[in-house]
Amino acid sequence: MTAVDEETSPPNDTDLLERPARPVTRPRRVLRDLGIEYAANGVIGLVFSSTGPVAVVLAAGAAGGLGAAELASWIFGIFVLNGVLTIAMSIAYRQPLGFAWTIPGTILVGGSLGHLSWPEVIGAFLVTGLLVLVLGASGLVRRVMEALPMPIVMAMVAGVFLKFGVDLVLALGADVAIAAPMVLMFLALSAFGRIGRWLPPILGALIAGAVAVAASGRFSPAPGGAGILASPVFTAPVFTWTALLELVIPLAITVLVVQNGQGVAVLTAAGHRPPINVTTIACGVWSLGAACVGAVSTCLTGPTNALLTASGERSRQYTAAVCFGLYSIVFGLFAPLFVRWMTAAPAAFVATLGGLAMLRALQGAFVTAFASKYTMGALVAFIVTAANVTFWNIGAAFWGLVAGVIVSRLLERGDWTTGR
Repeated sequence: MTAVDEETSPPNDTDLLERPARPVTRPRRVLRDLGIEYAANGVIGLVFSSTGPVAVVLAAGAAGGLGAAELASWIFGIFVLNGVLTIAMSIAYRQPLGFAWTIPGTILVGGSLGHLSWPEVIGAFLVTGLLVLVLGASGLVRRVMEALPMPIVMAMVAGVFLKFGVDLVLALGADVAIAAPMVLMFLALSAFGRIGRWLPPILGALIAGAVAVAASGRFSPAPGGAGILASPVFTAPVFTWTALLELVIPLAITVLVVQNGQGVAVLTAAGHRPPINVTTIACGVWSLGAACVGAVSTCLTGPTNALLTASGERSRQYTAAVCFGLYSIVFGLFAPLFVRWMTAAPAAFVATLGGLAMLRALQGAFVTAFASKYTMGALVAFIVTAANVTFWNIGAAFWGLVAGVIVSRLLERGDWTTGR
């Protein structure tokens, strides 16, 4: 077997721990594979992660009355620690494996902080990390992922990503002075491939948006009183049955099914073979470390990995994840400063940039979901996910998968017989 064959071959189902890429990825190879397109995709991934998702963290912390130091420590953990993991895993497996934090889990925590203390939440974070670690070590997660039909999973992903496309259209209507230059630049660079080869369309849209924001005079960072550098804060955990019963299972589901399920589906659709068991184990271990500094659980993010694989050669896309990891570490170290900058831009800038970056991923999700088999189950999964329903503190993506599989098993029995 050649080196190329080893890189592209799927993990051995008999191995609990999927083997890293061979030969080992040396720094010289990373530098050779790196290019402006991949560095730009890493930037877009960071812009996405450091805007809306950070706003969710800030809102959750505000709901729980957390101080500036605790919030800075939370942001430090989710960016610095996950940035290190992203770099290590992406280089080891020579695939774009972008790790972040569970956004649905953060929303869940924000609601719980109204009646749970912060130390109780930290205790739930630790137990969640341990549960994810045990499930990853058992090998059960990979078997479940492989048993789910890809069309139904990708329909769930399409339901999650649909919001980005809708927000793009809404941004055009609400703030045309910011959104229109970005869209026009993106279309122009995409239509004329010769120019787009040296200036990626999404990077051109970012530049056009920055110029439009500067020209509008609407970039106004708030004065900062929290300093420039973030520093981790350790909070001693408190374990109570109330917090564990309320948070652990829903948090684990958001990590394993909602977030990791999206990440695995997006990477698989892009032609990669993510190491599901090792990824799950890494999420468990890193969630334990993140909890020590007051950060929510680690996951293999879906939207960010869609951005990292949006363009370029598949064999070189791992360098986009490496760049994303490096940028995340820098962002986490200077979180108080960068958060002020990122939240100062108009909402239309972030919405337009995210929507443009997600177009290809959304198109691919629809094509995979409705191309051939399991189409009714895929349709139900898409509708339930897009409806954004929540039961028992568990988000819509999980229920979309459940509903899609149940309906498909009832109405598409032939696909399950011939399609496995």
